[in-house]
Amino acid sequence: MIQKQLKESVAYLKSKGFDSPEIGIVLGTGLGKLAEQIEDPIEAHYNHIPFFPLATVEFHTGKLIYGTLEGKKAVVMQGRFHLYEGYDFLDITYPIRVMHQLGIEKLFISNAAGAINLNYKEGDLMLIDDHINLQGGSPLAFKGVGQFGERFTDMSEPYDDPMCKALLNIAEKENITLHKGVYASVVGPQLETKAEYRMLKIIGADAVGMSTVPEVIVANHLNLPIIAVSVITDECDPDNLKPADIQRILKTAEAAEPKMVKLFKELIKTL
Repeated sequence: MIQKQLKESVAYLKSKGFDSPEIGIVLGTGLGKLAEQIEDPIEAHYNHIPFFPLATVEFHTGKLIYGTLEGKKAVVMQGRFHLYEGYDFLDITYPIRVMHQLGIEKLFISNAAGAINLNYKEGDLMLIDDHINLQGGSPLAFKGVGQFGERFTDMSEPYDDPMCKALLNIAEKENITLHKGVYASVVGPQLETKAEYRMLKIIGADAVGMSTVPEVIVANHLNLPIIAVSVITDECDPDNLKPADIQRILKTAEAAEPKMVKLFKELIKTL
């Protein structure tokens, strides 16, 4: 069934002019501005793409944008899907499979995250070096998964080492703070309690969010090299915890976004 659905989604996008993109990009909460850098853009709204889920979060736009970015053909996912919206893992990762079948060879992901590591400050960036899946399931746990790749997908190095090293070098040259750490993915949408933040620190998380890991698992299943960056939007200090301010989180993401855009664009130049 999913094979047939993917064919219809891909056929629709090709009919719109989505022709052999080299790079796929997933933009996280408050991080949509990179899409404005696309030259000669072609847009496809999610509600027009056959079998595509719909973004239900008010600050996620909900469209695919195809065009040229730093000389490379790219498809940008402006607005992603989450478990907390009521979607399942197949829905959340469906766009990754679509972009892969369109032809992408590299995948870039961004997200907004809270800092468990209190050496990180609001507005910093974190290169995801590893992750902890606390979402209670897997996007590979379905019948017929073997049609797409090895069922028992290796996750010993889920993030592409050459791209990670290149991004760290770029950050150093551009004088951009880029930490390297572990991202924990939870279900949400509620934020964590003090005790949960303490637990996350104990198990080795540097940052926490509600996305990314399902997409990364599927990218690895498809042998698709991936890089992911978190924008740190709040500091999760259980000893000094204040009520979450979503508008402040969005403003922090927006203020830090130009640094992430710079890193992604400079990396694309090297590919």
